[in-house]
Amino acid sequence: MSVLSHTGATGTDVENAGLRDPADPERIAALDRQFVMGTYARYPVVFVRGEGKKLWDSQGREYLDFLSGIAVVGVGHCHPHVADAIARQARTLVHVSNLFHNPLQAVLAERLCRLTGMEKVFFCNSGAEANECAIKLARKWGRSRRGASCHEIITFTGSFHGRTFGAVSATAQPKYQAAFAPMVPGFHYVPLNDLRALDERITENTCAVLIEPIQGESGIHPATPEFLSAVRALCDEAEVLLICDEVQCGMGRTGAFLASQACGVVPDVVTLAKGIADGFPMGACLARGNAADTLAPGDHGSTFAGQPLACAAALATLDVLEREELMQNAVTVGTYFRERLHDVQREMPDRVREVRGLGLMVGMELAVPIARTVVLQLLERGVVVNAVGDTVLRFLPPLIVSRDDCDTVVDRLRDALRASVSEP
Repeated sequence: MSVLSHTGATGTDVENAGLRDPADPERIAALDRQFVMGTYARYPVVFVRGEGKKLWDSQGREYLDFLSGIAVVGVGHCHPHVADAIARQARTLVHVSNLFHNPLQAVLAERLCRLTGMEKVFFCNSGAEANECAIKLARKWGRSRRGASCHEIITFTGSFHGRTFGAVSATAQPKYQAAFAPMVPGFHYVPLNDLRALDERITENTCAVLIEPIQGESGIHPATPEFLSAVRALCDEAEVLLICDEVQCGMGRTGAFLASQACGVVPDVVTLAKGIADGFPMGACLARGNAADTLAPGDHGSTFAGQPLACAAALATLDVLEREELMQNAVTVGTYFRERLHDVQREMPDRVREVRGLGLMVGMELAVPIARTVVLQLLERGVVVNAVGDTVLRFLPPLIVSRDDCDTVVDRLRDALRASVSEP
């Protein structure tokens, strides 16, 4: 009997169930509906195995993954170096309280600081947590300089910073906020790439500007390099912190370790997560200058943050990212992929309005509201992507993908677009 239908299964059953009794997708969907809170609108696929850029479902069908768990599995599914590092550490020491020193955490902190140009790190477990840390840091920093009134943070329309209360309050998209109002006070929103609006919004009460160099969740909207540089200058002039949320666009996805680095901008605070440990839950808030020394013992913390197992996964991920030159691959293959998508745009101007992005962070704006249907059509053709609303397809493949992979996706995308438009 499968562990999926036998609640008293042993550890051995858990280990082997996927091999000897593949999951029935209808059974899994029924269990999900009955026992899992309905916070996700799931597609009708049960993935049970991954390797590199490929996934396999419970029925043995193979898929080319051009989503990578939403920019998480950057060096590929179950990379041997990462998997071996996790396995070794799991047999050595999984967790120890942050009341004690952790050698892997210290080594990882140094490595991330060197890669980002920051000076100190707070480890956490997700992007939302990383942004919560940045928000708390910014507010304490502002209070220490201009008093309690200096607590306001400016973010940008279309941004997404997470779903915890501080992070969702910073998220300038009403659809994520309406059901949970009132929000945490002190956040103000201005349009992306509108320097005048930002300048007019900054006051003596502003402690920070929080920006995604490339907005992901709203459909891949980059801040222009000129705008990001001007924001840096404006923050310097007004003496406020510049926080770059690189949770989705960081970790080499755009061709530089940070997307802000590609624009020649050095923020005061950076947040990372998603691809930092190739699927193992981890996040980080990094800072430099006096911002790096703002938080004191007792100001912030997390039980699981920076545990040995997570740090081992992150260090191994960084090894692969650098040794296999995946940031350079993101540039070359990403450029090729966007060129191929532009070909589709030229061929189907009635269906494709725009292609935008950088590296392997790419969005395709459709001229008709069929994005969710196209995603289903692509799933039927063995390709995983996702829809942002009704009109945007988002492509976030592992950084190991090749030009041939891009050709495969583009060919199947053409078919999916035709099939989707022809549906009643």
